[in-house]
Amino acid sequence: MPRYVSLTETANLLATVGRVLVIGCSGGGKTTFSAKIAESFGLEFQSLDRDVRWLPGWVERDPREQREIIADMVHRSRWVMDGSGASSFDIRLPQTDLVLWVRVPRRVALLGLLKRVSRFYGSVRPAMADGCPEPLPDREFLSYIWNFEKKYAPIFIKQIDRYGPNVPVAVLHSHPEMDRLLQLASQPHARKGG
Repeated sequence: MPRYVSLTETANLLATVGRVLVIGCSGGGKTTFSAKIAESFGLEFQSLDRDVRWLPGWVERDPREQREIIADMVHRSRWVMDGSGASSFDIRLPQTDLVLWVRVPRRVALLGLLKRVSRFYGSVRPAMADGCPEPLPDREFLSYIWNFEKKYAPIFIKQIDRYGPNVPVAVLHSHPEMDRLLQLASQPHARKGG
């Protein structure tokens, strides 16, 4: 079982740690949340979609090359990494100080996807690789979101147990909870660890 931590403990950790991994279902708000964390705490913002997985024209980078890039990224000293690819948890979790799991309800993730597509359709969103304009979601992508909790969340838990059993994991169930965490972590007492 992952080492789950409370919101208060997470706020204290977030204010002091250097390496934060943000995971969760697509459409849940991971990227926006990660960018806010990076800005608030002076961390390098790393996006697996932008920096690792995709090349222009929605061409997927070779998996070995992806792993090499990730291995380099995780050894940097201060970062927040946005990306849920469980296939690289073996590289990322051992170097992570804190996992923030954005685990919003399915309807929230689907609404988030709808908002993203309506805002960026046909253009490249900020945390996406150049030359990868936002498409309309296909059936496979919608199925990923629809079945995330049943099919993918258990894989996340298994991988966290295997590669990061001592890494604190905070589960965030809503956007207000994410905002509250940022607010708590930004308070002076959090930075002192108290």
